[in-house]
Amino acid sequence: MPVVGKVDTGGTFSGALTITRFVNQDGVLTAIGTVTGVLTNAAGTPTTMISTFSTPVNIAQATCSILHLDLGPLSLNLLGLQVNLSEVVLDITAQTGAGNLLGNLLCAITGLLDSPGGLARLLNQILGILG
Repeated sequence: MPVVGKVDTGGTFSGALTITRFVNQDGVLTAIGTVTGVLTNAAGTPTTMISTFSTPVNIAQATCSILHLDLGPLSLNLLGLQVNLSEVVLDITAQTGAGNLLGNLLCAITGLLDSPGGLARLLNQILGILG
């Protein structure tokens, strides 16, 4: 990912951030990688920089799908009582956030990758595939 910015003492930085792996540090999903680029000071002198970093990863999920049910039309004959039901589409979505106890609970239950360790393994596999 490209990284650009200004230095507090004057000057600029232009480079790239590369995430090399994800780890579970004390129950917190953490990205680890390197930042490389050129730091140009206020006088215009460039310096090549290479630095490692680690930073917690926050995963914000506002909603999660709980159920999608799509029933076609139904026609029932119950001992002489005819019941006709048109198509029914039912979508149940949980909203997460402060005060949304049931939404938070259902999203946590449906999330198979809630543990930072499991998510870190999956993200590392994706990084391996991308090369």
